[in-house]
Amino acid sequence: MTVGIRHDDLRRRNRAMVIAALRRAGQQSRTEIAATTALSHSTISAISSDLIGEGVLVEARSAESTVAKRGRPQVAIGLNAGAASVVAAVLSLNSLSAAVIDYSGRTIADKSTRLSTLTISRDELVAKTIAIIAEVIAKQVGSGPVMRIVLAIQGITDASSRTLLWSPITHENDVTFADLIEQATGIPVQVENDCNMIALALRSHDPERYRKDFIAILLSHGIGMGMVLRGELFTGTQSSGGEFGHMVHKPNGALCRCGRRGCIEAYAGNYAIWRNAKGLPDDAPVDDVSDADIVALADEARRHEGREREAFRKAGEALGFGLGSLFALIDPAPVAMVGHGVVAFDLLEGPIRDAIAKTAGGLHSKAISFATEPNELPLIREGCAIRALAYLDEQVFAPGGAAPVYAGRDVA
Repeated sequence: MTVGIRHDDLRRRNRAMVIAALRRAGQQSRTEIAATTALSHSTISAISSDLIGEGVLVEARSAESTVAKRGRPQVAIGLNAGAASVVAAVLSLNSLSAAVIDYSGRTIADKSTRLSTLTISRDELVAKTIAIIAEVIAKQVGSGPVMRIVLAIQGITDASSRTLLWSPITHENDVTFADLIEQATGIPVQVENDCNMIALALRSHDPERYRKDFIAILLSHGIGMGMVLRGELFTGTQSSGGEFGHMVHKPNGALCRCGRRGCIEAYAGNYAIWRNAKGLPDDAPVDDVSDADIVALADEARRHEGREREAFRKAGEALGFGLGSLFALIDPAPVAMVGHGVVAFDLLEGPIRDAIAKTAGGLHSKAISFATEPNELPLIREGCAIRALAYLDEQVFAPGGAAPVYAGRDVA
């Protein structure tokens, strides 16, 4: 049976294809867009004319933007930076940041601050998050209206992107960030796991390597994971999914920040490496370890055998057995190690590979490739921007018609 496509659905799909082509490539001529999307020249001409009229796209009139071909020069078109803007906010251990990104993807205002996430109350945590978002919105000049906010948090969020269910960075659970920020700003909000946002950014940076299947592992105070399977970001039906750091490495083993024992993180998180390197009990609380502390430990481990090197070996072993178990289910895939913990990846890689090779998932362990990215914050922020802008592309501008107007409150 042949199923027809409604005209409105076809129009929306075609408009989305044009916007997506320009989102990927930047400025292009109509001929180049037609080649990219396989849509007819007449369709591209009609869609681009509509989108320019609606203020979603703009023609680039400068000499550099014209496409040199025989005959009449072809004027390139691109996304209109002033069509809208979004906010990307990131909440992690003792750190909070926010940025306004225009519709073309350019950051136009940003702010970062330190705060004690482990000690402040739920109300204060929410208030500070709202305040920093309000501050960057107030700082933006000349951009379009803020139409979406994406907040990435280190921890487990619900599948509907509304609530922080649990996080090691705060003692507060079930924090309804999206509802509370929306009440204060009048702008739609979604709440995401930080490692999922890292995965989105990596795929944007290197679509050849990070294509259908790949894993992003965050090596920081905690251990997180973002996973893409068959081209789709993996999330659970109830939560953000992918809690790699809290898979059990050793039953009844070392104490994890989550309160359970034996998690991968309880051996591979920065606090766990520090705890083992200093010979502390495996249930000793370690609230924070600086980046400089990890660099110093790694330098000591490279110099000689001892507790420091053994601590990194244990961390690599825990990561390797976890990856091996994962690859027994999904087959080996490219891995990106992200975060400041990669400063010691030379100490971790051998134990990781040795452990993977001992598992069912290590059947093709030699084919597993690792890449490292030392700074997670720009990736998390970029992933938030990708998420927010994709929503505007697909749900606001592709359908056409009047863009929704949100009656924002005074949040300054």
